[in-house]
Amino acid sequence: MYLQLLKALNRLHPRAWDFVQLSRMDRPIGIYLLLWPTLTAVWIAGNGSPSLANVLIFGLGVVLMRAAGCCVNDFADRKVDGHVKRTADRPLASGRVKPREALALFAVLVGLSFLLVLCTNASTVWLSFGALALASCYPFMKRYTYYPQVVLGAAYSWGIPMAFTAAGQSLPAAAWLLYIANLLWTVGYDTYYAMVDRDDDLKIGVKSTAILFGEADRVIILTLQLLSLGCLLLAGNRFELGGGFYLGILGAAACFAWEFWSTRKLDRESCFKAFLHNHWAGMLVFVGVVLDYALR
Repeated sequence: MYLQLLKALNRLHPRAWDFVQLSRMDRPIGIYLLLWPTLTAVWIAGNGSPSLANVLIFGLGVVLMRAAGCCVNDFADRKVDGHVKRTADRPLASGRVKPREALALFAVLVGLSFLLVLCTNASTVWLSFGALALASCYPFMKRYTYYPQVVLGAAYSWGIPMAFTAAGQSLPAAAWLLYIANLLWTVGYDTYYAMVDRDDDLKIGVKSTAILFGEADRVIILTLQLLSLGCLLLAGNRFELGGGFYLGILGAAACFAWEFWSTRKLDRESCFKAFLHNHWAGMLVFVGVVLDYALR
């Protein structure tokens, strides 16, 4: 139904689908991976009863900023994507969308996101500039460092401190534990994603943690995932979360174990499936938090 609605946009304008693909609205996995930890922070910051306004602001903000990030990512990679099997048909790489059009859509999406942030408070507005800086510079990092996934993790985690300031709170130390947990988790799942393109990236000189980790890739990913769960457990203790939360953590651990096992052959398909599977881990942690507060 969701994809059918998006494709119906072509009836309004023949190029609409090109911009849907540019913003990756037809591939919502990135929305999920950003949404679950952000909503987890919104729930904890609101002590289990977040305001409807904050849920809507951060929910819509996730959709808009993820789409904006995809636009600037494809702009940065417009001369590279054509050499990678998985990305050769993207709108910018194939010439269906012009670079200036991608930047214009990026500006519109960022502008809409900023209007949402203006509905919060001054502290959250100031923090939002950090989110914009990280989202803007991430796509260019793969030219200069083997750690672009770390920058992505920092960007994908920035909504966590914003959730606490939007709830009218100061930033407790435990909020930064949530931030670090999400950063580590993001580096892990995006390394699985980078493993899909590793052969192509080596040929064209693009850097990633998948290349850096080499033959130790799966072991390092699992280590990062376990460290992420450790940080979540520490944060849960600080926020006095209970049984529901720990069930969610257990479910996420099971997801990580399955991903480690399923990628043992290191083929592209299994690595991509492992990346997609992280959606369930994030959802289980969020559901665990909601359940924990609901049972009190």
